[in-house]
Amino acid sequence: MIPSPGLWLAAIFAIAPAVPSAAPVPGSLDVQWNAGSADCTAHPQPPLQVHRYEAQTYILRENPCATPEAPFIYLLVGSKRAMLVDTGDVADPAAMPLARTVLSLLPREGNARMPLLVVHTHGHLDHRAGDPQFARLAGVELVGSDLASVRAFFGFSDWPNGVAQVDLGERIVDVIPAPGHHPSHVVFHDRRTALFLSGDFLLPGRLLIDDIDADRASARRVAQFVRDRPVSHVLGAHIEMDADGEILPWGSTHHPREHVLQLGKDALLALPSALEGFNGFYARRGMFVISNPMHILCALGGAAILVLFAAGWWLRRYLRRRKAARHAR
Repeated sequence: MIPSPGLWLAAIFAIAPAVPSAAPVPGSLDVQWNAGSADCTAHPQPPLQVHRYEAQTYILRENPCATPEAPFIYLLVGSKRAMLVDTGDVADPAAMPLARTVLSLLPREGNARMPLLVVHTHGHLDHRAGDPQFARLAGVELVGSDLASVRAFFGFSDWPNGVAQVDLGERIVDVIPAPGHHPSHVVFHDRRTALFLSGDFLLPGRLLIDDIDADRASARRVAQFVRDRPVSHVLGAHIEMDADGEILPWGSTHHPREHVLQLGKDALLALPSALEGFNGFYARRGMFVISNPMHILCALGGAAILVLFAAGWWLRRYLRRRKAARHAR
């Protein structure tokens, strides 16, 4: 990992938000994502799919047979350097040639390859497992996914308030804090394409909430940010839903008839209302499937304890009655 000089960082980041004025560069989402297979051994799949959204924007997807998480990864190329958002769920470069693929997509000038900045939407392992592939590469700067690293690198002095900007060279990317699913979660708004990269904050599938108050505040903050800005598509980190809106099974290596990746700006604007009445366990509101897995697990654990207690109480009474019946004879 090669850190940037301090003066370079100072020029790259600013905390004052700015509204982009140029028309977004259009791109294409005319793509069929590889569906994986119900039997990955019998039907081996390419581990990584690459889609060129437009000349300087790539969407990569790890195949469901390589990892049931099947995360999406984004590469944004500027005139001075590129930025990779997330590194996926597979560490082994032999099984998932992520770094090799990403480096092959970077522009070159003679023997020099464009510098690469690697960041994350958040710190869950399925978004950072590929970090070791980039850690010692020349010309690559890898930012940690923990909250301290995120705050320091982007310059958030009043987390989760403020908006940071990354200048890739003729390409500005806004960085907005969005904790709730994970303490260090951020989302990205690319001014070149008006793509909104939402990670696990918003996607066609389960919205897993760790801190509901933080998530509600993030939803309001994000809705306020995008209200007067163009958003061409909201692109999350997973597809967990089929074309009919039904949730795919956990751990599935086969995603037939997937929902499309992209959501609209309207989903970002509707999210605050969807979260307001959340009961803390599970709710389905239109396209939003909201749950808190820890609360559900605790509730199930509590129910299991009650069942065991009741069974023990009943067994104790039963044995006492049998004993009393024997003595009565």
